[in-house]
Amino acid sequence: MNIQKRYINHYYAVLAALFYALNVPVAKILLKDINEVILAGLLYLGAGMGMTGVVFFGKKNVSEKEKPFEKKDVKYIFGMIVLDIFAPIFLMTGLNKALPENVSLLNNFEIVVTSLIAYFIFREKISKRLATGLFLVTLSTIILSFQGIKSFSFSEGSLFVILACCCWGLENNCTRMLSQSDPKK
Repeated sequence: MNIQKRYINHYYAVLAALFYALNVPVAKILLKDINEVILAGLLYLGAGMGMTGVVFFGKKNVSEKEKPFEKKDVKYIFGMIVLDIFAPIFLMTGLNKALPENVSLLNNFEIVVTSLIAYFIFREKISKRLATGLFLVTLSTIILSFQGIKSFSFSEGSLFVILACCCWGLENNCTRMLSQSDPKK
């Protein structure tokens, strides 16, 4: 196997992580002039345009295992659409009310929500190592969400970011249910 072909997925993963990392700081700057809902829509419009480019210009890597969507998949598709509408709105609202560095760190709570839903609903296993990581992310989320030592109240911005993470955690599990299907069939 050619070295270039072997590491192309790594390249795409790093590129996706880079764009994701730039999301919060750039959005915080844009929120000074753009409404949260409009900016959330623009973020997904940009993602849609990027994926359109991948579909039309990317390598066609079709698997024989992929099947067309079925009637039972409609609830997961609908769930993904609804959750992907609310999640970025919650994130942009939280970002407008909180420090961008806290929002970036709080976004990691999506991992906890995704894992817990997969564990409780889909009976996936959670290793001790993963459980330790989930506990630490949850603990850091709680610490970052408090407004201060003297007040035991959560920051309103943090609550919106946590809501966004919950939406994306649910959406990730809807995506999981559709992962064997080809969206073009």
